[in-house]
Amino acid sequence: MTVSGVRLSANDSAPQASEAPATRQVELLASILVRQGQCDLVTLDRGRRVAAESGQRLDQVLLQLGLVTERGLAEAYATLLGVPIAGPARYPEAPLFPERLTSRFLRTARAVPVAVEQDMLVLAVTDALDQFTPSAVAAATALAVRLEIAVPIELEAAFGRLYPEGEAAEAASGGGDGGEALEEDAERLKDLASEAPVIRLVNQLIGRAVETHASDIHIEPFEDRLRVRYRYDGVLHEAESPAARLAPAIISRVKIMSKLDIAERRLPQDGRIKLAVRGTEVDFRVSTTPTLYGEKLVLRVLDRSSVVFDYEKLGLPAHVVQAWTKALELPNGILLVTGPTGSGKTTTLYTGLTTINAVSRNIVTVEDPIEYQLGGINQTQIKPQIGLNFAAMLRSILRQDPDVIMVGEIRDLETAQIAVQAALTGHLVLSTLHTNSASATITRLRDLGLEDYLVTAVLRGVLAQRLVRRLCDACKRETDAPPELIARFGLAEGRRGMRLKLWHPVGCSQCRSTGYRGRQAIAEFLQPDAAIEHLIFSKADHMEIEKAAVANGMVTMFQAGLEAALAGTTTIEEVVRSIRAEA
Repeated sequence: MTVSGVRLSANDSAPQASEAPATRQVELLASILVRQGQCDLVTLDRGRRVAAESGQRLDQVLLQLGLVTERGLAEAYATLLGVPIAGPARYPEAPLFPERLTSRFLRTARAVPVAVEQDMLVLAVTDALDQFTPSAVAAATALAVRLEIAVPIELEAAFGRLYPEGEAAEAASGGGDGGEALEEDAERLKDLASEAPVIRLVNQLIGRAVETHASDIHIEPFEDRLRVRYRYDGVLHEAESPAARLAPAIISRVKIMSKLDIAERRLPQDGRIKLAVRGTEVDFRVSTTPTLYGEKLVLRVLDRSSVVFDYEKLGLPAHVVQAWTKALELPNGILLVTGPTGSGKTTTLYTGLTTINAVSRNIVTVEDPIEYQLGGINQTQIKPQIGLNFAAMLRSILRQDPDVIMVGEIRDLETAQIAVQAALTGHLVLSTLHTNSASATITRLRDLGLEDYLVTAVLRGVLAQRLVRRLCDACKRETDAPPELIARFGLAEGRRGMRLKLWHPVGCSQCRSTGYRGRQAIAEFLQPDAAIEHLIFSKADHMEIEKAAVANGMVTMFQAGLEAALAGTTTIEEVVRSIRAEA
């Protein structure tokens, strides 16, 4: 470390270990963590024991064990030093002092200079107790340094944007030649994917998804860039992306983690990863697809700690839950949950299974894939490559004396026929279909080739659902419903004389400035009665069947969505977008 134009390199961070923070600061930090509810005294004692055995600092041990979150520790650091947290908007458009502070030094120190204010350099750091880095940066830039606390995942994202050439050089050559082109042979890809910079980049992408509660990660190579997108509440958002030249190495790294063939880049592949991410056990479903400029990669995040199989959390209307729960108690028949991909069908089925799970029932599932593991329920994964499909597994399961069978999806006539046979012989069968409404399920089963008399004999109910984004409670804004909307959607029916209110998204830090936070289900539940059975036999279309169901008391999905909008949990725009109703 020198001053006046001499650059700080990664080697200059070596004295950091010798400048350990005072024990008093660590203990003050521990008391702040407890006071802020980031951890309890039992957790703290556990961390102290590990810290004493390993020789590490208590705060670092708590973070590594997942006993505190990165954001929680950052808030405690900020309280300890009386400094603000540097949010994502705080990071500059371009690197500051690149000629004096190298990207490798800053990466090692986990610090980024964010501004120069009143002749002081503002430095965002993830470790507030590191005394070496601020003094080294002050000496190298000849400026006094003022600290702000960085949340690690936000600093890493900003670092990747500010220093992409440093990331690319490191990943391509391990910090050596820096200009060698990525070779496409499998051995070279395996070597690249095993290097520390690539591992760090992939861990950063995954960690950010878990930390920000994304449901999917999309990694997409194009001619001149590598695009990374995260799906939040059903909507994709683009994120800071690594350099395009890293695409083969990053994709190969994920394929190695999911035990896929990295040499096979012509065919789609599917795999699974199980990781402890920031102290949380998380599963990832991995899918690769060949595209014009390389393989596109999608990771579905299956965070078991964030999933609660509870009807109230799902947001299903009370009358639908009541009818669905009553149907689940039937001794036999078929119950179907319908909707497009990503509409929460499997979660609803899992919730139903957990409510009827008992020692007295033999519950078996056939899935593709098994998304979440349910205690006390026998779950089976199909394997089409060896002939183990839904139909073959169903035949086998029927010899296992089941009471309830869940079939992941009815995709063909053979599976539908075996499910019907199971229902006719005294079993309750639960499954899913891809249809736009509950009434359209009848038409879909007919299209598969199922006879009308079989449909009427076994079908006990159809629950059709969509997911809509919930309004953020912290920032949603209330307004009177415009007369045009009231007339257009018939909102005044049954509410004459009442003041009709709607809520609108605003955007704040708690909802990533989107105005929405989380999702809820809106649904309709169709129970066939004599009138509907007569319509099925007469080959009626789904519109006629829906009219009969409404006459019998069914609340349509669109109407349920309007009720949710009037209740202030979502917006009419969301309902229309999700259901794609003609307005």
